[in-house]
Amino acid sequence: MEWIEVKITTTAEGIEPVTGVLYDMGISGVIISDKDDFAQFLENNRKYWDYVDEELERLRDCVSSVTFYLSDDAVGAESLAAVRLKMAELKRRDTEGNFGGLEVIINNVRDEDWSENWKKYFRPLPIGKKVLIVPEWEKDEVKNPENRIIFTINPGMSFGTGSHESTQMCIEEIEKVINPGDKILDLGCGSGILSVIALLLGAEKATVADIDENAVEVAFSNLELNGLSKDCMAGFAGDVTEDSGLRERLGTGYDIVVANIVSDVIIALAPYIRGFMKEGGVFICSGIINERREEVKAALAAANLKCENVRVKNEWSALIYS
Repeated sequence: MEWIEVKITTTAEGIEPVTGVLYDMGISGVIISDKDDFAQFLENNRKYWDYVDEELERLRDCVSSVTFYLSDDAVGAESLAAVRLKMAELKRRDTEGNFGGLEVIINNVRDEDWSENWKKYFRPLPIGKKVLIVPEWEKDEVKNPENRIIFTINPGMSFGTGSHESTQMCIEEIEKVINPGDKILDLGCGSGILSVIALLLGAEKATVADIDENAVEVAFSNLELNGLSKDCMAGFAGDVTEDSGLRERLGTGYDIVVANIVSDVIIALAPYIRGFMKEGGVFICSGIINERREEVKAALAAANLKCENVRVKNEWSALIYS
């Protein structure tokens, strides 16, 4: 397998939150370069390196960073898009600039080349019994002998293409429980893939929310790409866990609530989920690495939600609640 090297620029103070986000995404094999630790090492060991190489002194001014590797395939591409999104979220939360630039740098690959190379990874992808995900550039040539519902997407650099196990499990569970006329709430909507597929499967109305305004815009773009009216979707940008006004605007009475995000956010959302659901509604959540599954289950149980099923694909878990 081939790999791509990804580096996130930060500060000594930012290393812990950056690695925490990556760990929640299932990325644990990281290499940390801490500028402050290195400067302290140089100072404490000056007598040993004073006459060595001027290059060592220049490294004192290096930027702290977190480096990791992703597989050079569709899953890696999906993960990279997710990392970009999560770092943008972290940067917005860092109002005092303590965490540095949080730039996502792909070493040895130009961004524009990477964007174009995405196309080689994405082919028509059947999910569950009813859904076929098709890249926009193949929609006119796709074969669909099983007469599946086709969700068309232009992967670009947005997170949420169906390649990731957590997304696939959510789609499979939505397919099982959805009924014509249902209302769905998508918390942390990303590309809007779950909401648009729900609408294609017969839902009447979708409401999407994401901390990233761009994600909400992408969701509406994918709605239009699939020939659906903007009237069947409402979109909100903001932090549902902290903004009570936003929670009020989202309202209640949803047949399906879905959250395909990281464990910490699901835990923070837990006290509010019941308020969004109608009687007999379903909550589907994923994006949970297996090591944190019990922690998420405990938070949802404390919020008086009943676990109906647990799904596992490789390193990821999905939980279904009523």
